Amino acid sequence: MHVLLTNDDGIEAPGLAALETAVRMIPGARVSVVAPAKEHSMCGHRLTTQTPLQVQERGQGRWAVEGTPADCVRIALFGLQLQPDWVLSGVNAGGNLGQDIHVSGTCAAAREAAYHQLPAAAFSHYLIRGLEVDWQRTARWTRAVFDQLTTRTLADGEFWCVNFPHLPPSVSELPMLRDCFPARSPLPVSFHAPEKGIYRYDARYADRGQDPGSDVAACFGGEVAVLRLNL
Repeated sequence: MHVLLTNDDGIEAPGLAALETAVRMIPGARVSVVAPAKEHSMCGHRLTTQTPLQVQERGQGRWAVEGTPADCVRIALFGLQLQPDWVLSGVNAGGNLGQDIHVSGTCAAAREAAYHQLPAAAFSHYLIRGLEVDWQRTARWTRAVFDQLTTRTLADGEFWCVNFPHLPPSVSELPMLRDCFPARSPLPVSFHAPEKGIYRYDARYADRGQDPGSDVAACFGGEVAVLRLNL
């Protein structure tokens, strides 16, 4: 199995390292990493078409791209001529739930792969402020979830979006996987104006609505939220 990895937190992000660790646990797996040279969180499905993209080789099978996550997938497929069996994006440091799916660069990379008829999954880790992330545990959970996803057939134009809950370090076992739907309730936002003409964005991720049966309700409830998304 040849797996292409990317993300939106940048090629040096610990979540990408966890994803790579997870895939390298698979016997015989071949890994290629094509990821942004710097963070591109919340860039959505933005693509670079009017200016050249700089691509730097960072070792065997690793490339850093001065572009977005969706750019990275395109460069991998049509610039570097890679032919992966799967495209995995993440593991994002922060949830990509409900409305986030349209904003997320992590999800955009998986979506771009799906447009080109490749099976893909976006992995994200919900974060609770003040609680440390165990990336080694995340790697184990990612491997276990990916094993399950490979047994489930994706239809043309579908891709997976997986969100891990943020649980205390004492929890080692993989939480229950919950098939769900994207939350309809938006993230509640507000703005304050410290001076005339200047508005600063303000929102608390934990305050978002937990629609019954949604990815937010599952993830906030300590389960792994699994979405089957369609283009």
